[in-house]
Amino acid sequence: MLTDGLAPTRSPARLVAFGGAAAVLLTVVMVGLLDLHRLTTTAVGLRRTISEYALGPQRWVFDTAVVLLAVGSLAILAVLVRRGITRWASPGSVAFVAWSVGLALVVVFPKHNWAVGPSMSGTVHRVASLVAFLSLPVAAMLLARPWLRDAVWGAHARWAFRFGVLSALSFTPILYAVLVNVVVGTSWWRVLPLGYIERLLVFVEVIAVLVVGVWAIAVAQPAYRLSSTSR
Repeated sequence: MLTDGLAPTRSPARLVAFGGAAAVLLTVVMVGLLDLHRLTTTAVGLRRTISEYALGPQRWVFDTAVVLLAVGSLAILAVLVRRGITRWASPGSVAFVAWSVGLALVVVFPKHNWAVGPSMSGTVHRVASLVAFLSLPVAAMLLARPWLRDAVWGAHARWAFRFGVLSALSFTPILYAVLVNVVVGTSWWRVLPLGYIERLLVFVEVIAVLVVGVWAIAVAQPAYRLSSTSR
């Protein structure tokens, strides 16, 4: 836990937290610009998934944005660990790392055009996306849970927990599509406008990461120091 105490006037942890949050924000800007370009130059709108950018000339923008999100998320987590909010071995931290690893694998194994048949890269990409989307809500809720009633960090924890829940709820349309596929046989990606559903899910999850990032920035304030124990 954190207690009041003397600390240096400069906090490297705070710079790392700001850097992590800035990287996440830059991801939003880059993907947003890709979407704006698609909206103004094509008639398909945003019905296609975000990862389809990896199949075109904008792949470097997509890859850079996803890498920034993964690295920024790890930087935020590192600050929370350094300042005693969590431990690397805690379930919440493990889930947060799984989110970042899943994002990295999405870049290493780009989306596959399934119209030409299956591929290992496409399969890994799909599994990695699933791992990332499912891990983030779990991470936010588990990181926040021990601090929900804390006098200092309770407000930050409650916001993180709420967005963790909201992220989980944002994934339910995809679960519904998979259920329809199992029961009726309709391809799950045709049940719903997948591109829009995915963007809603990604938006909510990125906001959840930013909420945790704001928490990390606050935790890294020089006015606080790490005590000998952490939750």
